[in-house]
Amino acid sequence: MSSSVLRKLPLETILGEKKEGEGLKKTMGWVSLMFFGLGAIIGSGIFVVTGVAAGTVAGPALIVSFIIAGVACLFAALCYAELASAIPASGSVYTFAYVGLGEVWGWFIAWCLLAEYIFACSAISTGWSAYFNMILGNVGINLPAAITAAPDAGGLVNLPAILIITILMLLALKGTKESAVVNNILVVVKVSVLLLFVVLTISHINTANYEPFAPFGWFPTDWFAANKTGVVAGAAIVFFSYLGFDAIANLSEEAKDPGKDVPKGILGALIVSTVLYIVIVLCLTGVVNYTEFASGDGNAAPVAYVLRSIGIVWGSTLVSVGGVCGLTTGILVTLVAGSRLIYSLGREGLLPAPIAKINKNGVPTGGVLFVWVAGCLLGGFLPIGKLAELCNIGTIFAFSFAAIIVMVLRKSMPNLDRKFKVPLVPVVPILAIAILLFMATQLQSLTWIFFVVWNAVGFGIYFLYGRNHSKLADTQKSA
Repeated sequence: MSSSVLRKLPLETILGEKKEGEGLKKTMGWVSLMFFGLGAIIGSGIFVVTGVAAGTVAGPALIVSFIIAGVACLFAALCYAELASAIPASGSVYTFAYVGLGEVWGWFIAWCLLAEYIFACSAISTGWSAYFNMILGNVGINLPAAITAAPDAGGLVNLPAILIITILMLLALKGTKESAVVNNILVVVKVSVLLLFVVLTISHINTANYEPFAPFGWFPTDWFAANKTGVVAGAAIVFFSYLGFDAIANLSEEAKDPGKDVPKGILGALIVSTVLYIVIVLCLTGVVNYTEFASGDGNAAPVAYVLRSIGIVWGSTLVSVGGVCGLTTGILVTLVAGSRLIYSLGREGLLPAPIAKINKNGVPTGGVLFVWVAGCLLGGFLPIGKLAELCNIGTIFAFSFAAIIVMVLRKSMPNLDRKFKVPLVPVVPILAIAILLFMATQLQSLTWIFFVVWNAVGFGIYFLYGRNHSKLADTQKSA
């Protein structure tokens, strides 16, 4: 049994498909890749999660939380860059794990990534709802909390979150033809809105708001508490703000020169977003006291809330519009990415083949509908903080495995053509794993319980179905 679950996807199979012209077209340079990454990264993390983390977990010291999370992502990004340059195929760390560690680990990572996509889609829809409601409020329309908030926030259902996922699901079913030019325009719009926020608020900073700097402490006072607080716990939450740079690795097959373009795109997107995040957080916590982010609009839509609190209502409305636009693309990207992952698992036999069927528009209908249903249920009834954490834990494990795979392939495939290499191996990968897993310990106990249950279900599906039906198993049987 151990040999069957550890069977590896031959690298030559992937490269052979490309040589036969079956791969994707190479159309993207490093600038387009970087903008794609920024389009995925800049979204609900900065527009929403900062309020949750500042108000209830880290206070003004949230800036340190961002730096910790950024360093962890930098180490992970270096590992992604090496793997993508050596294995230029779609599938990201799922494909890397299938090649380097074996099928069962590839499945585990795919299942973690699926959690990331589904919960990210749900969390972003919740943020979208908050900014949409703020726009309506600025023009005198106030929807009742019963239909705009989850039960934990005093409502019955977050209807706007469900509606936006449904609208984008219908769009996804009709087919999407992405354009790098359109994506670049959307990134410019989002970054411009955030820079406008900095310009409008920087003169209103009151340094007294930075005191106390770390009101919740640096480390949790109770490591087994249901709701951990402190700077490092904040890092585990704002980690959500960096999700997206790994999406660039999914485009390595479409990069003109994967060895150079993918590493530049990944690192460029990470550096730009980190600098922007630090400046934004300094303004957020400097203009408004951190306690105002503990609940209400300050918690759900912090960027717009700060502008409204200093009387710049037009700026609040403009930022909200920019936030809605940015969050809309984030929902669509995660919905599409999740559906493609499900499609890939079905195509490779790890899930039932019908889920991999595509409609007349070339869209995997089963995958889209699965993410849509899950996204609506979660986005409609869970708060943004919980959704972000549930998304984070799957991503932390995926990033950690990228570091593990780098070290494994350095030993098992020393002659692999690596056009980009992680410096100081194994030090950098080990640091990545250590920081990431340490952040995982800062997540709430409920998140860990979910993660265990989620993967128990996942492994049950694999051992009852996927192990015996995968195409790799069929190939071995016929050999």
